[in-house]
Amino acid sequence: MKFFIYSRKSIYTGKGESIENQIEMCRSYISAKFPSECPHAISIYEDEGFSAKNTQRPQFQKLLRDLSTNTPDFIVCYRLDRISRSVSDFSTLIEELNVRSISFVCIKEEFDTSKPMGKAMMYIASVFAQLERETIAERVRDNMLLLARSGRWLGGTTPTGYTSEKRQEIVLDGRVKTTCQLRDNPHELYLVDAIFREFLSLRSLSSVARNLTLHSLHPRGGGNFSLLGIRNILQNPVYCIADENAWDYFTHRQSDVCFPRSGGSRHHGLLSYNKRDYSKKGAPRQPMEKWIIAVGCHDGRISGRDWVLVQSILADNAPLSPQPTQAHNDYALLSGLLRCAQCGSPMFAKTRSHQSAFDYLCQRKLLGGSVRCPCQNLGGKQTDALVWNALMAHTSPSANLWHDLIATDASDTLLQSTSEPDIVAQNIQKCTQEMNHLVATLSQATLTPPLVSRINQRMEELDATHHALLTQQETLRQADVQTPPEELSALLYALTQHPHDGLTVADRRRLVRLLVDEMSWDGTDLVIRFHGVKNLP
Repeated sequence: MKFFIYSRKSIYTGKGESIENQIEMCRSYISAKFPSECPHAISIYEDEGFSAKNTQRPQFQKLLRDLSTNTPDFIVCYRLDRISRSVSDFSTLIEELNVRSISFVCIKEEFDTSKPMGKAMMYIASVFAQLERETIAERVRDNMLLLARSGRWLGGTTPTGYTSEKRQEIVLDGRVKTTCQLRDNPHELYLVDAIFREFLSLRSLSSVARNLTLHSLHPRGGGNFSLLGIRNILQNPVYCIADENAWDYFTHRQSDVCFPRSGGSRHHGLLSYNKRDYSKKGAPRQPMEKWIIAVGCHDGRISGRDWVLVQSILADNAPLSPQPTQAHNDYALLSGLLRCAQCGSPMFAKTRSHQSAFDYLCQRKLLGGSVRCPCQNLGGKQTDALVWNALMAHTSPSANLWHDLIATDASDTLLQSTSEPDIVAQNIQKCTQEMNHLVATLSQATLTPPLVSRINQRMEELDATHHALLTQQETLRQADVQTPPEELSALLYALTQHPHDGLTVADRRRLVRLLVDEMSWDGTDLVIRFHGVKNLP
């Protein structure tokens, strides 16, 4: 006979039902029930650090795969909940084992599916295992809600501007209970105030980072503030005062708000719980409907109105992308294509003060800091003209060459890489979201007539913008449809004969993306590598 032993534990520990103890007890059971069987006929599967809420466990999945290649007679485990706490997962497993005539044994509950009564009792026990899991989860959440209402700090890295302070209190039975609360750190709070003040004025993360560096303002660990670090501070509810605006913001996003709208605080800040899913790798941030928001015992730094405005600005700003695949302007030919050869960062187009000229700047140089790149700026208009002329001069006037370039997979991808339709679609989505939010606001009975009037005026403006964006989107869609590869090939051929004919920057940028494979600037030389065309310095 062949035996599979499966053991599992959610966290590592050397006590109680450890992996080793489970396996040893399963071995003892097999030796007692089947004394004549060879111990080499036993295969061991161990999962440590995995929950039974689902079956996505490495060794358990390996066991399932081995059922078809090395079919056992028995699968033995210590307890039923070592396999699963889900009735559906467990019933699926049992049905598969029944089809393969494999018996399942739980030594603690003494269930054996080779017998009818054992099979029936195992299904009943699986129902209670799932009930226990769901009860534990509900109890943990209820306890979290209770702790949230107390406004205590539950531990972890304290946010910038605060330190964690232990406090002791005597409970009813005379025991001393220790809790933690946030305490102001004046030096760091000065940084927090500066970040919010600068962002509300400049509305740009990179501008805030540059100003902080220029004024020698540094984070707790030294160095310079990163864009992500500044964004995390701006998005942290700990700095938001618990007022009506904060209540409206989180309630609208279906968070569990643990204070009444009219009974909040005029100076205390917020504490947020259950923001991250620590059961997953990297502890990703959970959606806001799973957050728990409570009033803390610390002082907030920014009113709910201004904090909500900051979130709106952050949502409107396009996120920084590590790849220069999109152009965010309508004047730079090489926007989204050019990289710095010295540090590998993308180079962005930035207008000069008089707006009639622009330069290409390295992103690392633009942000500043201790890792500021020394690469020289590149004059925008002159460079665009040189690149365009070089492209026209070093490509064959043969229409077949153009057609071959268009036919390649890389060129097909580049043809579709223009960002203008994507930007229009994003603006339509933002416009729709704001209109939906205003509609929800109008449903509140406490609005004053002047506020209702302003909301209606804003709705009219958004409606006109929305209509214009839809028209622009349709125009772009038709333009894409009306430019098949054959027509584009003819256009490219015509350009080699008449390179100075009028074309928009978007059209020229599209053609450059069709032909350019890579472009870099090292402060002295601009190197261009074309698809199918020799390299040009």
